[in-house]
Formats: sequence, structure tokens, C-alpha cells
Amino acid sequence: MALSRRKFLTYGTVASASMAGILWHYRSRLFAPTYEEVIPDPAGIIDLPPGFAYQILDRSGERMSDGHLTPILPDGMACFDAGDRQLVLMRNHEIHIAPAADRALAYDPQRGGGVTRLVLDKQSGALVSSNLVLTGTSRNCAGGPSPWGWLSCEEIDEPGHGYVFLCDPSSSTLQPPQILPDLGRFKHEAAAVDVLQQVTYLTEDHARGLVYRHVPHAPNRPFSGSLFALKLATSKHQQLSTGLAIGDSFEVEWVPITDPAAVHHPTRVQGARQGAAQFSRGEGMWYHNNAVFISSTDGGPDSLGQIFRLDIDRTGHSDQLTLIAQSESRKTFDSPDNLTVSPTGQLFIAEDGSAPNLIRVIDQNNNVVPFARNALNDGSSEFAGICFSPDGNLLFTNLQKEGITLAISGPFLS
Repeated sequence: MALSRRKFLTYGTVASASMAGILWHYRSRLFAPTYEEVIPDPAGIIDLPPGFAYQILDRSGERMSDGHLTPILPDGMACFDAGDRQLVLMRNHEIHIAPAADRALAYDPQRGGGVTRLVLDKQSGALVSSNLVLTGTSRNCAGGPSPWGWLSCEEIDEPGHGYVFLCDPSSSTLQPPQILPDLGRFKHEAAAVDVLQQVTYLTEDHARGLVYRHVPHAPNRPFSGSLFALKLATSKHQQLSTGLAIGDSFEVEWVPITDPAAVHHPTRVQGARQGAAQFSRGEGMWYHNNAVFISSTDGGPDSLGQIFRLDIDRTGHSDQLTLIAQSESRKTFDSPDNLTVSPTGQLFIAEDGSAPNLIRVIDQNNNVVPFARNALNDGSSEFAGICFSPDGNLLFTNLQKEGITLAISGPFLS
């Protein structure tokens, strides 16, 4: 697929503004809330620290600008700078079997998943317009931003499904599906693009899931290339969910997946035969400053979750995988799912665990501290789709079961 250099430069400007020049060891002046500072919301929707506020952008069932109803189960999201004082929020919907919104433009008429687009005022965060972009896909869970648009991932590997789809943030109407078969067919969760090398990293939501990377064959064809799986350089078939301590670090290598469409064998089986490392339910993933952050939702000694950092080598040596956080109590974190990195370098983690679910932050001392708490319906719904506006002034999130999309404002840059 040939894609324009103009789009790459547009996203590159956004990426540099939102990701560049921040080290993992945080600045000492960064905001670091504590649990006691999370104030109950009188409206009973989302509890936040002092100085922070939210607005509801959209709810499932409301009429969008194009006449379609906002679908249920909002999930992964990313925010793009659209110019003209506007932002675009691209939003997945994790729907499985249901009629597509438009049979003529559906990837599969019997599947109800897809992607919606919210146009926002850059200064206030208020909703300007909304529309459907993709329909007829299945369980669009997470994904990730790229220089060429939103990557929407199907979390399923039934025949004909389990792909990544490219969605244009400038599309004000429903579009035909743009499938990216070279990124593999498996239970996709999230995607993260190394904007320097145009390599796409991918997680797999499976108990024996792998971490993948796609390497393009040519710069002008970023999604035409080869798929690989992560393997530890010194061991085969390493199950990373058990037996690790925070700080454990490993050199990695990448083994080829020769049948990315999984015609004969699932990609995770192909990788396992070559000794690929296994992550228990790889979910959230985010690229930041030559590193990819990865959540293993039920990894760790008590199956409460782990966070890894994959440092990308630029000098011809091996990439390095490090366990940077691991929960041994629900007070630390519970089932980390989507994650994102703020422009000031903080790692924000959305929970999909026991009520109440929270958004947590790893602070400048590598402590995990609460930032937001779901107060609606006892907090049983997961937070999903956390992402920042490129300037870092707004944090977006979904309460999935309730179908609510919110924008949070406050002193993120203090």
C-alpha cells in the first residue's frame, strides 16, 4: 500500500510534539497524585484529584453527525492533531456478532464492530462533529496511532477475522475497509509504531500470546513486509508471566513468522516452534522515546498484571526487554489493559479488573499511584482507550460498559 509522505510528515510533527525528548526517569516536578487526593465526584461518574475536571463527549446510542448511532462498547483510542484548531479522536468499538451499520461498505455484514471519529475543539475539548469510519469488523479492541492513520485491531482469530485495519482520521464519512494482512491474523490487541524506523509492534490477547513486530520492505510501503515474534536471546519458550522480579532484563531476538495469515497454523504456534517468549494476555502497548511499553494483563505471581519496557536498539545490538512493574496486590494495580505515555513522560495505565477500576500512574519514583477512579455503577466497568491530546492538555478515556467517552483536563503539564 503506497502512502503519502505528506501524511507521514503530518503525524511526525504530532509525534515529536507528544513523544520526543523525555526519559523514563521522570522530571522531579511532575504531578504525582496519591490515593487520598482522588476526590469523590458529586455526579458519581469519575473521581479525580483536585484541579482536574471532566466533560462527557459522547454516549452510546446518541445520534452522530452522519446519522448513525454511536455504537456500544467503546474501547481503544488515539488522538490526532487535525489543524484548524481541531483534534480528531479515533475510537474502536468491541462488538462481535451484530449487523454492520452499512452492508455495502462493511468488511463483514454480520459483524458489528468498527471505528468512530470524534472531531473536537482543540482548546476546549468540546465535541464538534462525529461519524462512523469503519464497520463490519469484530471485537475492535485496541490498536494504535501511526503516521498513516489509526490502526484498529480485531481481538479474534476466527476464519476471515483477526486483522488490523487502517483508518484515515480525516474521513468524515464511512469508508471501505483497508485491511493490513501482513500485520498478521491473530487475536490482536494493540499496536505501536516506531516512527523512526516505521516498524510496527503488536500484542496478542491470549494466555500464550506473543509480542510481534512488522518490518516494512520499503519506506513508502510501511505495511507491506515481514512479521517476527519476540524471543529471549538466552532461552527458548520463556513464559514471562511467572518467576520474574521487577528490574529483570533480557536481550531479545526476533524469529520469523512465515505464515502471517495463519492459513496452516496460528502465528503463536509458529512462534512457539522457534522458541518465542510467551506473554499472558498481552494488551496495552505504546511507543515512546525509543521504547515500547507493554502490559501483560494477568501476568505476575498473583495474575494481577505486569508492565514491560522494550528498549529499541539503534546501534546494531540487541533490543532489551525489562520488567518495570508487577502487581502483587490489587492496591498496586489490577489487570492493566490500555496504557499511554503523557508528553511529560508519565506512564498512565487503565485497569480492567475488580471494581472499582482505576487509571493509575507510575510516578517519578517508579511508584504506582491512583489518578482516576470509576464511580459509576460501583466502578465495575473498565477504563479503556486512554490517550492524550498531542499538546498534553487533555486525557481521553472511555467507560466501556456504560458507553461513555470523556475528556479530562487539568494540570498535566505542571
